[in-house]
This record gives sequence, structure tokens and C-alpha cells, in this order.
Amino acid sequence: MQNKLIIDIHSFSYKKGGIPKDDSGNGGGFVFDCRGILNPGRIEEYKAQTGNDVGVQDYLETKTEMPAFLKSVQDLISINIKNYLERGFENLQINFGCTGGQHRSVYSAIKTAAFIQQNFPEADVRIHHDEQLHLNLSSISDN
Repeated sequence: MQNKLIIDIHSFSYKKGGIPKDDSGNGGGFVFDCRGILNPGRIEEYKAQTGNDVGVQDYLETKTEMPAFLKSVQDLISINIKNYLERGFENLQINFGCTGGQHRSVYSAIKTAAFIQQNFPEADVRIHHDEQLHLNLSSISDN
């Protein structure tokens, strides 16, 4: 019996922990730099929030290029996910980095996980918020 494709999605900080290590032994995966998107963390009302909070999400969706950025990411990763599923691969890592690992990368990881779960239900998606550990408890899928 073939194992499921496990997709590990990380949000991380370039300033703190850096690009996450790939523990699968495959040598890495996708790394997307979210620092080109306006940072909601520079706005006082969003400083203490994360990309998991509705206010930050609304800001990213309406005041930035985040929707176009994520559409490009989704198009690119879909090519690999389809291929990996067809070939029976077992691991893929997708990483989103921003300055502090709090707003843009967290949002990107959450939205990308939802996209994959909706479009590739046969994959097992796992989210790791490397700088926002309190979000990890509710972020890992039940697949």
C-alpha cells in the first residue's frame, strides 16, 4: 500500500530562525519570501496580532498584493503536488518567510494549507508556525 504524500508547510522568520530544515531527508522544498508584501505589523492595531487574525487577513487581502502572490504560489506548487501524487512521493515541504514570522508568512501558510486540502484531499497537510508556536495546536490537519 502506498503511503500518503505528507506536505509540511512552515511559516518562519528570516531574522530569527531562518529557512526551516527539511527533516524528511529530501533536502528542502519550496521557499517563498513574503517580505515584498506590505507588512501589517507596521500598523499599530495589527502589531500584536498574527496572520491568523481576521483584521490582519482583511488587510492582506484588500490592501496588499497578497492575493496575486498566493495565486502564483498555488499555480506553481500545484504542478509539483500533482506530479508527486502521480509518482508516489511521500514528502514535500513548502516554506513561507517574512521578517518576524508573525503576519505575512503565517497568513500564507494558513491559506496555502486550505488550498491544498481543498484541491488535493489525498495529501496529508501539516502546518508548522516556527515563530508562533501557540498556533500549532490548532493548525495541524486531522488527515
